[in-house]
Amino acid sequence: ALDTMLTSLDPHSGYMNPQEFRESQAAASGQFGGLGIEIRMTDGFIEIITPMVDTPAYKAGLKSGDLITHVNGDPIKEMKLSTAVRRLRGKPGSDVTITILRASTGSFLVKITRAIISVKPVKWRIVENIGVIRLSRFNLRSLDALENAVKEIRLQLGATLSGLVLDLRNNPGGLLNQSVAIADAFLNNGKIISVRDREGEVRRFDAQHGDITGGLPLVVLINRGSASASEIVAGALKDHKRAILIGKNSYGKGSVQSIIPLKNKGAIRLTISKYYLPSGKSISGTGITPDIEVEESSDKFRIGTETDNQLDFAITLLNG
Repeated sequence: ALDTMLTSLDPHSGYMNPQEFRESQAAASGQFGGLGIEIRMTDGFIEIITPMVDTPAYKAGLKSGDLITHVNGDPIKEMKLSTAVRRLRGKPGSDVTITILRASTGSFLVKITRAIISVKPVKWRIVENIGVIRLSRFNLRSLDALENAVKEIRLQLGATLSGLVLDLRNNPGGLLNQSVAIADAFLNNGKIISVRDREGEVRRFDAQHGDITGGLPLVVLINRGSASASEIVAGALKDHKRAILIGKNSYGKGSVQSIIPLKNKGAIRLTISKYYLPSGKSISGTGITPDIEVEESSDKFRIGTETDNQLDFAITLLNG
């Protein structure tokens, strides 16, 4: 009953039972169990916001925008969200069969083996003379991992380093303070974001001097799976013309939630404010529009592989 009341306020509020609250705390630290998907309820189905890279869901080929209509043959429309989530979760190593409805191909079955999801917030590599940094989530370790990645790239390339790609595709967000800190890492001054509560009180976050790249050219990759904290970073860098955004329109989650622990060891997740970009725009429901729109090449598209035409475009752009 409590969950139903809260979700009627907005899609991002809700009740977490003690087990769900423990799992959310584990997720913030970077390790949790499941399929590796961020979800919401849409028209009675579970919509996949993001399949996190290198998780069982991602390896099974699930995509942002896919709808889960059945779990082990049982219709999602007859379940509450909390019930459906419990059905999707389970012991690591066990299997679950879900029915996916995808706009381009219709319905099909997918069998996925559950696993413990250990999210390394940052992975990096070098392509030609470009550093490619993939930021998969904003957790407690994200800023430190980003700074270490830039340092390692500089050590390897030295003066030949000609630019960076910050890949925020399929990044569902995470901690607000980490998103502010990471946007700040690429900016020398100016507003990063403002947060306005229901009483109209505004809290503003500004960048401090110190661009960790020394002003190197920067491209940010986004897609529909880029949400919340990802959109804060992408939006701030776009508004300050610090980076060129490439890819597809982002998700459009412009609200901030507070977690309120309860005596039963559960918690309430409650939307308490909205955030606004340096331009003053809210991205709720609209998302961030890239400077250059680049579609995924095909259904075989995979982030960070030889089929990643969006990354190829970014590398070509930075190389002039």
